[in-house]
Amino acid sequence: MTLNSFWFLLIAILWIGYFILEGFDFGVGILLRVLGKNEAERRTLLTTLGPIWDGNEVWLLVAGGATFAAFPEWYATLFSGFYLPLFLILLSLIIRGVAFEYRSKYGSPTWRNRWDFAISISSFIPALLWGVAFSNIVRGIPLHTSKLGNVEYAGGFFNLLNLYSLLGGVTTLFLFITHGAIFISLKTDGELRIKARFLAIRTGLVTAVLAVSYLLWTLIGLTHKSLVILGSLLIVITWIASLAFNFLGKEGWSFVFSSLTTALVVATLFEALYPNVLPSNNGSLGLNIFNASSSHYTLKVMTIVAVFMTPIVLLYQGWTYWIFRKRISPNQISDPHKGVLDHLHQ
Repeated sequence: MTLNSFWFLLIAILWIGYFILEGFDFGVGILLRVLGKNEAERRTLLTTLGPIWDGNEVWLLVAGGATFAAFPEWYATLFSGFYLPLFLILLSLIIRGVAFEYRSKYGSPTWRNRWDFAISISSFIPALLWGVAFSNIVRGIPLHTSKLGNVEYAGGFFNLLNLYSLLGGVTTLFLFITHGAIFISLKTDGELRIKARFLAIRTGLVTAVLAVSYLLWTLIGLTHKSLVILGSLLIVITWIASLAFNFLGKEGWSFVFSSLTTALVVATLFEALYPNVLPSNNGSLGLNIFNASSSHYTLKVMTIVAVFMTPIVLLYQGWTYWIFRKRISPNQISDPHKGVLDHLHQ
């Protein structure tokens, strides 16, 4: 395996980790006002994310940093061409983080409701737009070569909102919602757990229909279909297993298989993409792992750093999930405490 292929594989793994972890994170945020009918239930849902949500976002930072260092041409073309959707995602992540921190700083119900609404919207937007972005990457976008020899995006924002990419966006949206509902059923108890389980079944069936349609459309036009077909079949099997375990009340196994399904979705999309990193759909030269990569020396140094640092990050995040592994019930949530600003108004 060449270093170019190795870093393509490592970036795919980073995106797999991000979609699994931030996927249920987004799902919980979207369902905050759907399943959380009162303050105790909403605080329970947020407590399930409290120790881990910011660590989940680290995977995005590392994936972006790895892309910048290993494939600078891919990074430059992608972030310039996808500027507006990526800006909306970044803005959503900023608002989401602020909302997590600020909602309990003031005891007013109106204050909390507004921040809860912000959490739901700022979780919804990335869950949709990540699917749109990756669908365009796999299908290809209009590119052209500038006078300086750089490959640049030749379309506009609305070129990205084609039917295929929108289907991909809705698919990831429902995948994350179902993944989040399964996570809630795993991490909570009582009525909230039951509501999450039944919601996961309903949204899971919708996800299945969307995913099959999306995967079949993805296969159209591909020259190397064998591994993509295999990945698609595995996605169907693992998703059925996840919903079956959820129906039987075995939330742990259900979450394992929903995570595996998410991983297979990302892996299948990267398999459909390889060896390209940003193909063109207008006949011009696209970007692949060779013409978009850094020098061999840069990739070699990065590989040495990754070998030492990646296990440390994985161990730390695994330890965090283990420490905060117990279920949470709304009955354990005390009456909402007064925020700092409440005391200032007294």
